[in-house]
Amino acid sequence: MATITTEAATTARWDDVQRALTGGGDGASCQCIWPMLRNKDWNETTTPERVEMFRAEIDAGPPPGLIAYVDGEAAGWIRIGPRARQRRLAHTRAIVAATQEPFDDDSVWAVSCFVVRREHRGRGLNRALLDAAVEYARESGARVVEGYPVDTGGATQRSNELFHGTLSTFMAAGFEPRGELKAGRPLVALDVTA
Repeated sequence: MATITTEAATTARWDDVQRALTGGGDGASCQCIWPMLRNKDWNETTTPERVEMFRAEIDAGPPPGLIAYVDGEAAGWIRIGPRARQRRLAHTRAIVAATQEPFDDDSVWAVSCFVVRREHRGRGLNRALLDAAVEYARESGARVVEGYPVDTGGATQRSNELFHGTLSTFMAAGFEPRGELKAGRPLVALDVTA
């Protein structure tokens, strides 16, 4: 049985963050900067610029996410942090229309990205990452954590389409639907003050 652990993404763990992001899918080119930029700004950046932006974000702290390890090897990533700092979210009309929370409230956190290396998929890493992210948010003073998962309806989908996470993972972690972004894309939330 593999041992899964999680750690905050700090400067000292930069190489592990990069390993987690580069095991297949868009993680290597996105560098998890997509949630941080409006679309126009995103389209004007290159991968090397995104690497530098992400490195600067991690260096400045607080950690913008967590790394999952399988038997000590970096295997996955989740972005978790105050929703107000993830600029794209406030400029996504569907999220603005679906949320019940004010956008200037720093106690509202958001999970906006999951990445799991190919060789570690299907082992429950997304659930381990989400559980650790909820605890990290709670310990950091969050009141609510939102997510914007994909409802797969049990159907297999391309992994690049699932970077928001799956509805079943969020529901298993206690999240509840609070709105709909579009068909198959609910907004879910969890009160973490209880």
